[in-house]
Amino acid sequence: MSEFRYRAVRGDGSFTEGRLSADSRSAALAQIERMRLTPIDLLEAGDIATGGSGAVPAGRVRRLGGSRIRAVDIEDLTRSLSVMLRSGVPLDRALKLIAGMAQKEQMALVVGDLHAAVKGGKSFSAALGAHRALFGDFYINMVRAGEAGGQLADVLTRVGEHLERFRQLREGVVSAMIYPMILVVVALLSVFLLLTFVVPQFESLFEDMGDALPLPTAIIVAAGHFLGDWWWLLALLVAWLVWGWRRYVHTDRGRHWKDRKLLALPLIGDLIRKYEVTRFSRSMGTLLGGGVSIVQAVRIAAQTVANSPLRQALEGVAPFIKKGGRMADALTETGLFTPLALNMVRLGEETGRLDTMLLELARVHDAEVQAGIKRALTLIEPILILTLGVLIAAIIVSILLGILSVNDLAA
Repeated sequence: MSEFRYRAVRGDGSFTEGRLSADSRSAALAQIERMRLTPIDLLEAGDIATGGSGAVPAGRVRRLGGSRIRAVDIEDLTRSLSVMLRSGVPLDRALKLIAGMAQKEQMALVVGDLHAAVKGGKSFSAALGAHRALFGDFYINMVRAGEAGGQLADVLTRVGEHLERFRQLREGVVSAMIYPMILVVVALLSVFLLLTFVVPQFESLFEDMGDALPLPTAIIVAAGHFLGDWWWLLALLVAWLVWGWRRYVHTDRGRHWKDRKLLALPLIGDLIRKYEVTRFSRSMGTLLGGGVSIVQAVRIAAQTVANSPLRQALEGVAPFIKKGGRMADALTETGLFTPLALNMVRLGEETGRLDTMLLELARVHDAEVQAGIKRALTLIEPILILTLGVLIAAIIVSILLGILSVNDLAA
């Protein structure tokens, strides 16, 4: 359990601060809200700038200069704004408070710029437009819809929940890949150490055998020599290949080729397709629930899809709807959605609850993606372990063959 320091606003507009213990940051925020307070800053005890006596001077926060803004920072900003606005704090004052308490210097500058723009008479969505690369069209259009309907606080709450689910989905995929990557690294290091440090120890034993040395042993000895003498060249070659690959996949042609090949992979391709459909559905449902028009929502949601062939397929949906077609029919043409997904969209259109059905579809596909990842790992992990075992066993057996040949010659 961690200790947190908080600053908050009471219902009458006065400030208060204190400490509390919680298992996580979200649990600490929940405690503060149960105290009927509006949190404006929350720091773990280790992150608080302390004075010589260990006390925390009011208003002092350590800022991490040069730290780039991450998705979680935008999520925290959104949640803080929604809580303050629902508590009756004016938008300009809320932005000023958040800018003053921001831990990251770049975040403080961005929020300070938003505050200055709002204070100067601009709408919040117009102020966000100056930082489009940071917030994106989805965020800006949701805010614009909230301003038009007078429900900015509720819309920001929706956006915060959307960003949180988006992050959880992404982090779930990344976390699932950590163990297989560790296995790959361990396998490569094990083979490298065996060939460059273990095999040379037996080389003096094999020197007098000449051509009588078994072929597997000769191959392993030669591989050990090559790695020991030219490892730096291999490292440079790998670095060059990685650099060239990264440059290629950052071009439109390279990105499209990579995305198309990933979709063609067995098992993984289906997971990617469902993952992207989840992103599209959740974005689309959130936009529609926030009051954005269906044509504009489709265009924005399509841009949240990272896979370029899938994004191109979805870009044809908006023109189809604009001509009077139904969304379910347009999605059928893409060939990306399962019959269940299409039926849910069709039912949502017929009942006037398309946003709710799209969010439910995202939830269903999210569960399928997580289950699919677990199934894939169930297959990949044993394969990696067996591959590592076979490689190491091949090296050991090759050395043993050489030792047995030496014994036969000695006999």
